[in-house]
Amino acid sequence: MKKRQTIRNAHLVEITKNYALVAMSILVILLATLYPFTFFFPNDFSWQELIASFSNASSFQDQVNNILLFIPLGFFASSVLQRKRIKLPLEILIVILISTGLSTIVEVLQVFLPGRTPTPADIINNSIGGFVGWLCFNWFYSQNFAYTLARIENDTSRQINQKIAVFCLGYILLSSLNLVFWQSTTNLSNWNLNYPLTIGNEATGDRPWQGYVSEVKMTDRAMSAIEVAQIFADENYLEKLGDSLLAAYKLDPNGKSYYRDQSGNLPKLLWHIQPSEIQENKGALLSSSNWLETAGSVKKLNKRISHTSEFTISTTVATSDTNQTGPARIVSISIDHLRRNFTLGQQATALNLRLRTPITGENASDIQLNIPNVFTDKQSHHIIINYSRSTIQVYVDNLQNSYAFNLLDLIPIENKIFYYALNFIPLGIYLTLLSILAKHQQIIHRLLLIVGIILPSLMLEAFLVSVNGKEISWKNILIGILFTAITASILRIRAAILVRKVA
Repeated sequence: MKKRQTIRNAHLVEITKNYALVAMSILVILLATLYPFTFFFPNDFSWQELIASFSNASSFQDQVNNILLFIPLGFFASSVLQRKRIKLPLEILIVILISTGLSTIVEVLQVFLPGRTPTPADIINNSIGGFVGWLCFNWFYSQNFAYTLARIENDTSRQINQKIAVFCLGYILLSSLNLVFWQSTTNLSNWNLNYPLTIGNEATGDRPWQGYVSEVKMTDRAMSAIEVAQIFADENYLEKLGDSLLAAYKLDPNGKSYYRDQSGNLPKLLWHIQPSEIQENKGALLSSSNWLETAGSVKKLNKRISHTSEFTISTTVATSDTNQTGPARIVSISIDHLRRNFTLGQQATALNLRLRTPITGENASDIQLNIPNVFTDKQSHHIIINYSRSTIQVYVDNLQNSYAFNLLDLIPIENKIFYYALNFIPLGIYLTLLSILAKHQQIIHRLLLIVGIILPSLMLEAFLVSVNGKEISWKNILIGILFTAITASILRIRAAILVRKVA
């Protein structure tokens, strides 16, 4: 009787400890995401404003931190659920729901917290973190999971071949999700619709540029090389494109207090301070005290470009100082120096470009592009910028003087390793389960391991080369293969140990 009571007390202590650890994990999350709790709740706040508040993007560092932050919660929640003998599929669902629910609450509260920017990506990353916590607990501590592995390995039913076929189909579908993920990393769907267009500065006035701008035109599609040649030859060519033309500002040097968008799509450009100097034939003079901003957000332009994920920007500019840095903002669709959709700037004699995509971050600073020797003189230069399918093409003054960049080729190595880990570690886990299921089918087992390790990485690289026009990278292929192979090997060894313990 005493022994039974001792066991019951030990069990109760263990459950209490697990609950305390879950509570501590939640407390750490709340402190990390909501401190110092200086909430402000306006009286006239609407659902539309709440939804609009989520039109932000996470930086690479935020993505990593959001996954790591929720791993302890998933780990300790799994421990509690194991004690309650919850079935494995339901256990996974509950952990994901807890992580997603808590993350959603935090993100909504951040709307009312100055200095915080809620994003849908944070909810996804937090949910992934919770699942990773569940995975860590189950692979290394769970008896329930060990029994599940043993049942899979000892399955000798007549339907084994059908089960292997279903698992193979699932593996192919999981591999295909990688293609969707990488395709989404370079689209422009995360552009904020509420940013204004500024010329000669940021909207906050703290990144001034000194020089002249005579025109700014934008379309919602990328121009072909033939069309670019026509733009250089005919200054009115873009006006002939009809609905594709989203903005057409001509900044004549006549002392206007504002400039209208001749396409009729965007608000007029207003001077923050009335210009005091005009130089004939070069355009509107911009300086630290004279710069332009649209009278409101350029919502139609942002929405159309975020939908097509393509654009062409044509502008004619002349710098007044060949040594401006910051970069000094020439043309920018942004709200301040930390949040933007697009910026064309000057960094000494180089032309600097920042473009917001899921991989470049909210400030578009994770990948910056510099075109050298554009501002070596103070003459006017006609600059045309195309973007389509992860490729930025920049032309300066003529078709021959061009530069091309592919964002996928420029991802920093630490970011790339993180993204590949996010994609290929789940494949390694799935391949482990598939190999356990096919253990007694020797030929199928070996074929699955070889094909399962190599094929997804090859598929991804072939897809990116064909769709995004990037150069083939054997290094990328090798990274994907290594993540899949190492994950599958480690977990296969661990699974064998768990199965032996059960046996």
